[in-house]
Amino acid sequence: MTAASAPNPSVVHVKGAPLVGPQLVLLAGFLASAGLPLYIHLPRFATETGLSLAVMGAVLLAFRLIDLFQDPLLGLAADHLQAQQKHLAGLSILGTGVGFFIVFTLQPALPGLIAGLFVLFTGFSMGTILFYGQCVARAKAAGDAAHYKLAGRREMGTLAGIVLAALLPTGLGTFFGVQTGYAMFGMIMALASVALWWICRSFWTGSARAIEARPTLRDFRKAGAAGLLGIALLNALPVAITSSLFLFFVEDRLGLPDLAGLYLVLFFAAAGASAPIWTRLATRFGPRPVLLVGMSMAILSFVFTAALPAGSAWGFAAITVVSGAALGADMVILPAMFSSLLARADLPAGIGFGAWFFASKLALALAAATVLPLLQVVGYVPGGPNAPEALTTLNAAYAILPCILKLPALVLVARLNLTQLPKQRA
Repeated sequence: MTAASAPNPSVVHVKGAPLVGPQLVLLAGFLASAGLPLYIHLPRFATETGLSLAVMGAVLLAFRLIDLFQDPLLGLAADHLQAQQKHLAGLSILGTGVGFFIVFTLQPALPGLIAGLFVLFTGFSMGTILFYGQCVARAKAAGDAAHYKLAGRREMGTLAGIVLAALLPTGLGTFFGVQTGYAMFGMIMALASVALWWICRSFWTGSARAIEARPTLRDFRKAGAAGLLGIALLNALPVAITSSLFLFFVEDRLGLPDLAGLYLVLFFAAAGASAPIWTRLATRFGPRPVLLVGMSMAILSFVFTAALPAGSAWGFAAITVVSGAALGADMVILPAMFSSLLARADLPAGIGFGAWFFASKLALALAAATVLPLLQVVGYVPGGPNAPEALTTLNAAYAILPCILKLPALVLVARLNLTQLPKQRA
C-alpha cells in the first residue's frame, strides 16, 4: 500500500453502527435548539430584560470573534481525543443545558448573561462538531449517497428541534407571561440535556488511534473545502438576517402578531417535509443543480416578501412555505456535500466541521451585529409605534438585503466543479 492510498488514522470508521436511528434524530434536534432559535429569541429576550438591540448585537458578534479561535481548537480536540468522545459529548450536552438555565431561567444582568452564553455556545459548538464528525464516520464506508441519506434524516431532526425551541418560549409566554415563559424554557432545556445524555450514551463511538498525518491548510484548500466554506457563509447570511428579524417583521411590518407562531410552524414544517425530497433529488440528479433550484426559490420568495402589503396573511403564508422548502435544500445538501468532501479527501471531520460551524455562526452574528443596530439608529421600536421610515428600513433589511446576499452564493454554487475534488489526500 502506498502513502497516497494509506488510510488516514484520524478518520474513524464506525463498523456495525446504524446509519440512521432515533438517537441521531434526538441529538440533531437538541443541538439545533441552541442554534437558530436563539437568534430568533435573543433580540426579544434582550428587550424584555432591559438590554438594547445594539448591545445584544455587539455581544453576539463578540462571541463569534471568540469562535474564530475556539471552534478550530474544539475541532482539533475532537480529532485528537477520539477515545474520549463519549465523555466529551456528555460534557457538551450537559454544558449546553446549563447554559440555557443560566441565560433564560436565572436571567442575570449583562455579565451573567455573557457567562451563560459562553457556556451555552461552547457546549453547543463541541457537541455539534462531535455529532457531525460521527455522522461522517457512519456514512463514509457506505459511499457518497449515504451522506445525503443521513443528512436528510439528520436535518429532519434538526428542523423539529428548531420548531420546538422557536415556539416553546412564545407558547409558555402566552400563558405565564414573557419573562416567566423564558425562565420555564431554560429549565425545560436543562432537564432535556440530562435526559438526552442518558438516552444517547451508546451513540458515541471512538478510536484510541492517534493522528499520524496532521492536515494542513493547503490540504483543505486542495480538497475544495475553502470554497464550500465560503459558499456556506454567504448562503447562511440571508437566513441569519431573516431569523433575527422574523418576529419584528411579522408583528410590526405585517401587523400580524397573533400569527407569528403559526408562520414559524409553517416555515420549518415545509423545510422538514422537503428534506427527504431534496435528498432523493440530489442523489438522482447531483447536488449542484438541485441546490441551485432551492436557492432560486429562496431568492424569489425574498422578492415577493418585499412587495407584500401590511395585513397580507395568506400571501405571507404562501411565501413562508416556499422559503421553508428552499431552506430544506440548504440544510440537507450543503452539509452533505461537505461531509462527502471530507470523506473523499480523507480529512479529519473535527477540524473540518469546526470551521464549518464557525462560518454558520459568524453569519448569524454578523446579521445581528449589523441589522439590529441599524434598526435602532432609524428609530425602530419593537412592538411600539414606528414611523414609516423605520418600517421601510425593516422591510429592506428583512427582504431585500437577503436577496442581494443570496445572489453571489448562487453564482459560486453554479461555478462549483465537484468532479475535480480529489478522492484522497496525498
